[in-house]
Amino acid sequence: MVEVGQRDVVDIPYRNPDRPLLGIEVLTFDALRRRMRRTVARAASRPDFHQLLLVRGGTGTAMVDFVPQPCAPRTLLHVRPGQVQRFPAGPTGRLAELDAVLVLFTATFPPPLPLAAPLLDGFGPAGWALSPGDYEALERTLAEITAEYHAVEKHREDPDADLTVQLLRQLLGTLLLRLARLPHPDHAASRPAGGEVFRAFRYELERSFAATRSVQSYAARIGYSARTLTRACQAATGRTAKQLIDARVALEAQRLLVHTDLPVAAIGRALGFSEPTNFGKFLVRETGHTPGGFRTRQR
Repeated sequence: MVEVGQRDVVDIPYRNPDRPLLGIEVLTFDALRRRMRRTVARAASRPDFHQLLLVRGGTGTAMVDFVPQPCAPRTLLHVRPGQVQRFPAGPTGRLAELDAVLVLFTATFPPPLPLAAPLLDGFGPAGWALSPGDYEALERTLAEITAEYHAVEKHREDPDADLTVQLLRQLLGTLLLRLARLPHPDHAASRPAGGEVFRAFRYELERSFAATRSVQSYAARIGYSARTLTRACQAATGRTAKQLIDARVALEAQRLLVHTDLPVAAIGRALGFSEPTNFGKFLVRETGHTPGGFRTRQR
């Protein structure tokens, strides 16, 4: 992992400094702290890869897409590609001193895992407070991944090097399936999943949130009535389809306000608002902040 630029949000492309061709890296949080520039540690950043952080000791608070995420013993954090994050920090704003292990991996490194797809596609939770049993199971799996990760270097010239990489890939798959089996940290998500209607809506929303905020439009695109779509959304999340659409647009507005230097009016236009005043009223309603106020507060 490398850090580039001096912007308010730092883009972090995946690069394994020790094993350049390997799509996974395993390291401690302390090792990350030692190699990270101070400016990057204090800034919001946007990785293009997955980050899993299992905390064994210490405390701090991270931020994922503008939502605080507590980091304490037996907590797990998952940052997905494209999400805006701040690394775990202590009360003074400096990087937290955590006893934690990180697994960084590209979107293409895990084996095909249909059952874990909701975890990887951007819709899964950002953090879990683990039960003792779940924590021990994940820690055992991470210990195996760590051992095989270091074995990749040892067997680099061996005929079995490819086998070691494939074993590492499968162990990551085991870890992801264990995560997919965890109870959702939001009790509302324990509702019935909403079925195929809700799944189709989620993917269409990711494709089209900048083009339309109309429930009827989304319903027509996925082949259901607006009433059926709203029922499915309420069953899955407790929120209406309109609330989910507006929340996704507001999240993208927040990302653009912090991640880019685009004028507020340009961001509003990119998200389908013809007038800056309408965009401003929308963001105040959704977040409690004006666009300019949110940008200043985050920076």
